Amino acid sequence: MGTYNENGQHEVTREQPLLDSKGCVGEPGYARKLIWKYDRSKIRAPRFRIKEWDYYLICNDHFGVAFTLADLGYAGMISASWLDFDKEEEQTRTTLTAFPLGRFHLGSHSDRSQAEVQNKRAHIKYSTMNGRRRIQCKFGGFSGGDTLSAEIWLKQDKDLESMCIATPWEEDPKAFYYNQKINCMPASGIVRLGGREYRFEPSTAMGVLDWGRGVWTYDNTWYWGTGSGFVNGKPFGFNIGYGFSDRSSASENALIYDGKLHKLTDVELRIPKGPDNAPLFLENWDITSSDGRFEGTFRPIFDRKARMDLKLILTDQHQIFGRFTGEAVLDDKTVLPVRDFLCAVEVVHNRY
Repeated sequence: MGTYNENGQHEVTREQPLLDSKGCVGEPGYARKLIWKYDRSKIRAPRFRIKEWDYYLICNDHFGVAFTLADLGYAGMISASWLDFDKEEEQTRTTLTAFPLGRFHLGSHSDRSQAEVQNKRAHIKYSTMNGRRRIQCKFGGFSGGDTLSAEIWLKQDKDLESMCIATPWEEDPKAFYYNQKINCMPASGIVRLGGREYRFEPSTAMGVLDWGRGVWTYDNTWYWGTGSGFVNGKPFGFNIGYGFSDRSSASENALIYDGKLHKLTDVELRIPKGPDNAPLFLENWDITSSDGRFEGTFRPIFDRKARMDLKLILTDQHQIFGRFTGEAVLDDKTVLPVRDFLCAVEVVHNRY
């Protein structure tokens, strides 16, 4: 039934179905690979409440792109973002589909997903083969009538550990959050936009996958942070997240260094507030941890934000890109100095 670390977090080590016969998470906790077996047909909830998404973020120190395929039950989303860290600007375009209800076929395991969604304006395709992930995108009318096109390859070593978590909601045990974050995948490929060509090289560019499946309660706010790059010449990344579902079994906070996952306990994003208590997203944040193993300052570059308010349905998203300076402490107490490390943190409030 897994193990508990010194801070009482439960590591799940046995492959098993995600949900039991009642539709509840059978063994909540975290894992270093995707060992729970996801089966959409076993979910005890209406189809419009099931949420499935595959989100890729690929960056070097100067520019980046992000791609989303999401089936949120009541709506499907195809989205692409262009991120220019030197110019301190971003562009995001999204198309929506009503009630896909599983028709995106995003897959039951991230290593075997072959997803492709297309409409009149956008076409995104994800595929996996021989330890590599391929992302293809063509998005018309992206910027001033120009098309954004991309073909990117991510290398995923077979021994690369990732941050996986499966947790229920205390108020609704048949609601669940099942997620994998794969950091530190070297990236290669080309992005074309506005007559210009941008190249990713594996020596300087990394990708992260946010793979999620779940049934959520109606009103949630979550906090997430991710970064992938190099420290001391070796791949380094982090994943931090909290704010929704019952995390009494485990957090999803971790460091990844040279392919290995180093588990953190609780992490807090301390967002500065104005006199009216409104968050000042573009001022410096403090990032701190309950075990003192991830401490530093986050300096924002820009806020990739989006808001949709249809009264019963609300989404208010802020994904802030910036640079982190501080220290990260590995399981063996090694202290890594982290300087001007490109990363993203986000705050998202949803009602749906």
